[in-house]
Amino acid sequence: MKAHDGLYIDGAWRPAGSRDVIEVVNPADEQVIGRVPAGGALDVDTAVRAARAALPAWAATPPAERAARLAALRDALVARKDEIAGTVTAELGSPPQFSEAVHAGVPIAVAGSYAELAAAHPFEEKVGNSTVLHEPIGVVGAITPWNYPLHQIVAKVAPALAAGCTVVLKPAEDTPLTAQLFAEAVHEADVPAGVFNLVTGLGPVAGQALAEHPGVDLVSFTGSTAVGRQIGSLAGAAVKRVALELGGKSANVILPSADLAKAVAVGVANVMSNSGQTCSAWTRMLVHRDRYDEAVELARAAAAKYGDRIGPLVSARQRERVRGYIEKGVAEGARLVAGGPESPREQGYYVSPTVFADVTPEMTIAQEEIFGPVLSILRYDDEDDALRIANGTVYGLAGAVWAADEAEAVAFARRMDTGQVDINGGRFNPLAPFGGYKQSGVGRELGTHGLAEYLQTKSLQF
Repeated sequence: MKAHDGLYIDGAWRPAGSRDVIEVVNPADEQVIGRVPAGGALDVDTAVRAARAALPAWAATPPAERAARLAALRDALVARKDEIAGTVTAELGSPPQFSEAVHAGVPIAVAGSYAELAAAHPFEEKVGNSTVLHEPIGVVGAITPWNYPLHQIVAKVAPALAAGCTVVLKPAEDTPLTAQLFAEAVHEADVPAGVFNLVTGLGPVAGQALAEHPGVDLVSFTGSTAVGRQIGSLAGAAVKRVALELGGKSANVILPSADLAKAVAVGVANVMSNSGQTCSAWTRMLVHRDRYDEAVELARAAAAKYGDRIGPLVSARQRERVRGYIEKGVAEGARLVAGGPESPREQGYYVSPTVFADVTPEMTIAQEEIFGPVLSILRYDDEDDALRIANGTVYGLAGAVWAADEAEAVAFARRMDTGQVDINGGRFNPLAPFGGYKQSGVGRELGTHGLAEYLQTKSLQF
């Protein structure tokens, strides 16, 4: 049991304004494993005031010194890598190996990348007779999701600190223990008081208070498109900037020339990763009708190999949501070839790896984000038909294209309305910009493009 009774504000752990708490449940065994304060509007106000007070000095800190603090933060995360992985496994249900490699390893790499960018980024440039200054936007309200609890924190906080901004973080209520570890690492890295602040709390209370607070200059949110619209509306009323990384329904397009066995195997693995709780997951597999039956059989066999290898969903609420989508898929006429709505275990929030065939583009499971281990396989007639289907949702976050000829795959990818496309299984790049088209969001994360979200420009004419 990890019981925290404080919020990290102005460089110290302080009691919350009320005694309300959030209980953290292990989704694998449904046992309470921790408690954190349920911060409210007054706590958010205190944190924002601390961030505003710390802003002038931090914004004026030389980039090399900001880089040094970020490097120290990376080192503090490295020292806590095992504890981070264990905590994510406990509160999210992620298998230990995945927690170590992805949930702990990737944020460490991202933190290191921003330590380097903070030192190397040109915060001033000459444009003709002008000097253009790239200055911090100000106080950032960061609201993060539960599915990648540390990565999403680092992907917002690290570039904000590199830019010279100060931050108030409101993490997801399902996975707040990881955020507590991050705050401890920030403190150990000697980041000045008030530069980073943590308020745990409920989204409709602390999250809304942070999004609409007049002392916040930018709201960076990752989560559902529905909540993103609400945050955008709140921010728009105050004419403040937003960065929104929202939902996805990404297409995995397998062109006829592709290595079908490899494309299907990697595609299924992508959907089952993190128990399907990934906004960029390739949840729609598009296969030419001449190879469709073969692809369905390959996907069925691949899904069967996962079985107990994937963890539970984060909560009972999320499990019921995913089961509801599976039931709707059956009701609308899709053919269930693996898995189904029945829980594979008596205890824990598990859902079986599920594959649907005979899915048509207008079906609910082909249009809406499910956020669970559910794959839909769709037929297409030719490349134009595949493109129509791939682009035929309100989302545009990620995707994949497979072909024997790389140039053929790239040509197709250029026509996709989506923010990131993997070509023939391209590797994750922590420096490449990540973000969506259409209702998948506004803005970009990671690398120099992620840093730019936290900067504003001023020109001096001579």
